[in-house]
Amino acid sequence: MQLGAAGATVYVTGRSTRAQRSEQNRPETIEETAEMVTAAGGTGIAVQVDHLEPEQVRALVERIDREQGRLDVLVNDIWGGEHIFEWNKSVWEHSLDKGLRLLRLGVETHLITSHFALPLLIRRPGGLVIEVTDGTAEYNAAKYRISAFYDLAKNSLLRLAWSQGQELKPHGGTAVALTPGWMRSEGMLEHFGVTEDNWRDATAKEPHFVISESPAYVGRAVAALAADPERARWNGQSLSSGQLARVYGFTDVDGSQPDAWRYVPEVQDAGKPADATGYR
Repeated sequence: MQLGAAGATVYVTGRSTRAQRSEQNRPETIEETAEMVTAAGGTGIAVQVDHLEPEQVRALVERIDREQGRLDVLVNDIWGGEHIFEWNKSVWEHSLDKGLRLLRLGVETHLITSHFALPLLIRRPGGLVIEVTDGTAEYNAAKYRISAFYDLAKNSLLRLAWSQGQELKPHGGTAVALTPGWMRSEGMLEHFGVTEDNWRDATAKEPHFVISESPAYVGRAVAALAADPERARWNGQSLSSGQLARVYGFTDVDGSQPDAWRYVPEVQDAGKPADATGYR
């Protein structure tokens, strides 16, 4: 939506359509998302793609090439593993089938997509790849993330952004890893029984939800990176929505600038009472 607000043509891909849901069984669809892109001022194009299927990804990129002749930004935000990772279970306790599926969904999909998309992206200097993950490199290096499988999946994307940055640099391209903070996704709002309008009510159940951010916030980070002619300064780095808000000056939908990846280690992990003062 935020790329659409900047006037971009956005190909919205995924498995869930109005006629067919993925195994996550969420109601959100690629058609709905594409329509939101168009309503925001861009052009949204929905294409059903399973990013674990190389031929489907190849066909997607061939279509983009045929219809646009270029690819400026790849937002590699493929996941779909919320329903299968098992919280705080060791590698020998966690379901092996679910763990390996999680790695396929969270890492293999990104590699397949980059393999086919990057040749189109590097035709023109200035291409940008954004690997969306969970946690900054600094935080993840010192913090165990849920399970060995989840930890590996999210940390792999930090390294993938770095390595792609090395490969893109000679072609004038840039790759970064980008993490939102505690994001108020549809699933998260549903979990707490709130909406975007009354999300603060969730702090009664989870006080640290006070630092949460809307999906628009990380979207604005993506749009700011895409619009920055000097974005190569970030090549290979791990970035967060809150960090980039301070650099580029954008805000969340409520006008604040939440910085979850300062708040979480300094307040939440430190055992202090929930208080976002100075962090948003």
